[in-house]
Formats: sequence, C-alpha cells, structure tokens
Amino acid sequence: MVESRRGLTLGVAAYVMWGAFPLYFPLLEPAGALEILAHRIVWSALTMGLLVVVLRRTSQVRALLRDRRTLLLLGGAAATITVNWATYIWGVTNDRVVEASLGYFINPLVTVLMGVLLLGERLRPLQWAAMGVATSAVAVLTWDYGGPPWVALVLALSFGTYGLAKKTANVGAVESLAVETALIAPLAASYVVFLIATGRSEFTGHGAGHSLLLMSAGLVTAVPLICFGAAATRVPMVTLGLLQYLAPVLQFALGVLWFHEDMPPGRWAGFLLVWVALVIFTVEAVNHRRRQLRLTVAAATAV
Repeated sequence: MVESRRGLTLGVAAYVMWGAFPLYFPLLEPAGALEILAHRIVWSALTMGLLVVVLRRTSQVRALLRDRRTLLLLGGAAATITVNWATYIWGVTNDRVVEASLGYFINPLVTVLMGVLLLGERLRPLQWAAMGVATSAVAVLTWDYGGPPWVALVLALSFGTYGLAKKTANVGAVESLAVETALIAPLAASYVVFLIATGRSEFTGHGAGHSLLLMSAGLVTAVPLICFGAAATRVPMVTLGLLQYLAPVLQFALGVLWFHEDMPPGRWAGFLLVWVALVIFTVEAVNHRRRQLRLTVAAATAV
C-alpha cells in the first residue's frame, strides 16, 4: 500500500511537471525555438550521461551501443523525439499552447491507430466508435482553424512513432534516453557553437540567470522521466493510463486561463468531441482489462 501510494504520488508529479512545460519554455526567450531545442538536447545528454554513471548503468548503455538493431531503433526514436520537442517548443512560444495540448489529448488514439495500421492489431467496436468521434473532432477543428491543426497532429504522430520505436527496442528509460540524446547531441552542440561564433546566440547575452535557465533544460527533461519510471514500477498500467491525461488538461487550462488564447465556439466543439472520444476509449479500455483479469482468474481457479 505504501509503495502504491508513493508510485501514485510520483506519477502525478511527473505528469504535473510535463503539464507545466508551457510556463517553462517562454522563460528561455528571447532564445528562439531552435536554440532552445539545441540547448535542451545538449544539457539533456549531459544530464542523462551523469545519471547513467550515478545509477551504474554504463554496462547496459555499452550493450545498447553494440546492438545494431537496438541502436537503429533508438536512432529513429531520437529523430522523432527531436521533431516532437521542436514542435512543442515552437508551439508554446508562439501562442499555440491549447493546440499543443490537443496533440497529447489525441496521442492515445493515434497510438492505437498506428497499432492497427502498422502492427495489424484489431479494434473492438467501442474503439472504432472513439476513432470515429475523434475523426469528427479533427474535422471540426480543421474548419475552425482554417486548416488542419498541424501542431497537434505533428505532436501526436511524432510521439506515437517515438513510443512505437521505444516499445520495439524494449530497453530501460534512462539508458534509452541517454543513447537518444547522445546520438543527436553533436548536431545540437554544433548549432549552439555556430550561434555563438556568429554572434546570434542568446546564451550569454542576458545574464547568468538566463544562462542557468537554458542549462536547466537537462534537469527539466530528466526529473519527470525519473519520476515516471519510478511510478511505472509501483502502480498498475491502468492507473498510469489515466494519469497521462493530467498533462494535456493542465496545458489546456494554462492556454485558456493563463495565456488567454482564443477559444471560439467551433474550437470548444472540437475539443468537446475529443474529450467524448477519450471517455469512450478509456472506459472501454478499463472494462476490457477487467474482463481479461476475470477470465485469467477463472482459468487459474479451474486449473
């Protein structure tokens, strides 16, 4: 019971921190989205490298680097998470916090759809219903925005692809992120050096506090990941699945209440449809899991 409660607390902490990201990235301005992204990658690579040493995971990391298949998968994961981070940073620094939250609302649905298209998985009737409602939501939002909500769609697709690559690689969270950031860190560091050399860097021109904020991007990336990893070993997957909605709910609330982004009636209608789809999807998933557990218990009892 104590471990379960601790896991729940850590899980909530992880998703609350992710949900608060829209408050963090604007603090790094006047650095642009690409410079912020480059610093996030560089300092995350250094932070994860230090964690690997402290947690004594160096042998696991070396094993990953020797496995060509795993390395290719993590290389793909690194590319997709770079796209995801870049899109998210651009979104929250360009008054698209609400649209960014939409990306993480629809991410579970996109992940399931990818399972159907890429892995040949089959949807149950209520899952199809949720997909239909979600498709209607995207159509309504496309009409409202005057075009597809590209920030949300790129975030959902990139994170879904990232999750698929990570699931296929099947390696520890700390080790995998350490390898991913190490793979893209040279390119990011080169960009940082280029900006400094050409006098276009915002790293040192706004005081020590601003420099430290940019450097903190590594910790900001690592801490919620560690909390999530600790929670994942202590609470059921159903609980984690429900907790994942905390981050987009907080991001949406910040977009509307803190940043005062425009929410015309059409946009509210689109989000309402998304939330209906998620309720259908989540209730169906929880009920399906309960049925599977009952069947497993019944089979064990019969034996």
